[in-house]
Amino acid sequence: MLVYVTGASGFIGGHVVRELRASGVEVRDDWIDVGDRDRLRDAIGGCDAVFHLAALYSYDAPASEHERVNVEGTRTVVDLCRELGVGRLVHTSTAGTCGPVGGRPATEEDDAPSWEGSVPYKRTKLEAERIVLAAARDGLDAVVVNPTTPVGEGDRFPTPTGQMVEGVATGRYRAYLRGGGLNVVDVRDVARGHLLAFESGRAGERYILGGADLTLQEVFTAIAELAGRRRPRVGLSYAAARTLGRSRVVNPQEVALARLPMWFSSAKAERELGYRPGPVWPALARAVREALERARFLGPDF
Repeated sequence: MLVYVTGASGFIGGHVVRELRASGVEVRDDWIDVGDRDRLRDAIGGCDAVFHLAALYSYDAPASEHERVNVEGTRTVVDLCRELGVGRLVHTSTAGTCGPVGGRPATEEDDAPSWEGSVPYKRTKLEAERIVLAAARDGLDAVVVNPTTPVGEGDRFPTPTGQMVEGVATGRYRAYLRGGGLNVVDVRDVARGHLLAFESGRAGERYILGGADLTLQEVFTAIAELAGRRRPRVGLSYAAARTLGRSRVVNPQEVALARLPMWFSSAKAERELGYRPGPVWPALARAVREALERARFLGPDF
């Protein structure tokens, strides 16, 4: 079997490539800009499946770049999968298209809050997912996976999640958002979930790949302790965080997404795919170790 993986050089993509190869799958993983239709056609041609992980995950990049990569890039991949007769497309979305919702973990039956549409990353990931699901309704064998907040080794650039880990581990983040929460998952489990979705996922369905629901205080405390630092003791209200966002002390887009705890249920993936996430603490330890190594490499001005 031959597959092409877009975004193979990224955090989740690198782990997906390793899982595929460990399973005996032949992988094409050349980096190609998703706007380069001709080169993508050559890479996808002859493949049995495509794993589409290439995306712009940023809260600082221009909205136009989010549109180009996340929306138009996905549209190009979907069009080429149809044109070239690819057997299956696994599209990596985000759990953020399913929620969060107030008072309980969100599921695949839920939707993102309307106010989060102001955030280009969230808006474009939702639009990209809709493109894939519409293609599935028209006959493309496509399945969507929705990772929560993956942590672990290999977040080299790093993503906003990796920046959070670095910020706490190096002592730059000294406060947490009271009432905030994340669903944290080992990136290795997310990669295995991709393969399970490829093997057993139903076309046109989406599957949340998550781990443990934790408060931000719990996450920050764990990171600080793993890094040998005092845990952040100042808890900010959401109103205070919004004020800091308006003054650009913190990123206002990240504040907008933190209004509700980002908690999610992976029950559907566990039931239908056999997805079984492990503990998140070893993954957090690997993420912290890598963040500290990067900080030492970058020097005291980091």
